Amino acid sequence: MENSKEMWKPGTFVYPIPAVMVSCGTMEKSNIITVAWTGILNTNPAIVYISVRPERYSYNLIKQQGEFVINLTTKDLVRQTDWCGVKTGAKVDKFKEMKLHKEKANFVKCPMIKESPVSIECKVREIKELGSHHMFVADVLSINADKKYIDSKGTFDISKCDLIAYANGKYFTLGKQVGKFGFSVQKKKKRK
Repeated sequence: MENSKEMWKPGTFVYPIPAVMVSCGTMEKSNIITVAWTGILNTNPAIVYISVRPERYSYNLIKQQGEFVINLTTKDLVRQTDWCGVKTGAKVDKFKEMKLHKEKANFVKCPMIKESPVSIECKVREIKELGSHHMFVADVLSINADKKYIDSKGTFDISKCDLIAYANGKYFTLGKQVGKFGFSVQKKKKRK
C-alpha cells in the first residue's frame, strides 16, 4: 500500500498554536512582542514558556528583568497582534501606536494589556538556548481574567473571548466546541 503522506524536511508544523502578545519592561518603559512559540510545560507548579529570537528588542528586556506577561489575543485584537509582531519596540511605542492600555500587574513590573481577556504574570526560572530561539521557562505567578467573561458561579467562559490561533503564517478564530476532556469515556446518562 502506498503512503498517503508526502515527506517534508524537518520544521515547525505543530498547528494551530496560540498567538499571544507578551508585554515586558516596566509601566514607564514597556514593550509588546507577539509570540506564537508558547505553551504549558507543567501543571503543579504552573510553568509556561515563550521562545524568542535573541536579536529581538524584547529579548533583552525579558532577560534583564526576568519577568513578562502573556496576554491572550482575540479576534478584535488580531491587527494589534500582527502589528506588534512585525514592528520593533526599539523604534515605536506599541501601546501608544496600537491604542492599547496598560494595567498594573499584581506581582511583576511589566504591564498587562487591558484589552486582553486573560493576562498571565510570569517569572523566568531559566533560559534554554536552543538555536534560532531561546526558551524562557517561567513560573506562573498570577492569572488575571477579565470579569466580563466570568459567570455568576465564578466560572471563566473562554468560549466567549473569540480567541485566535496561528497556523502556517495565518491567524484563525477558534471554532465551536466539539467535546470536553473525558467525554469519550464518560458514562451515558440513562434516559427516562
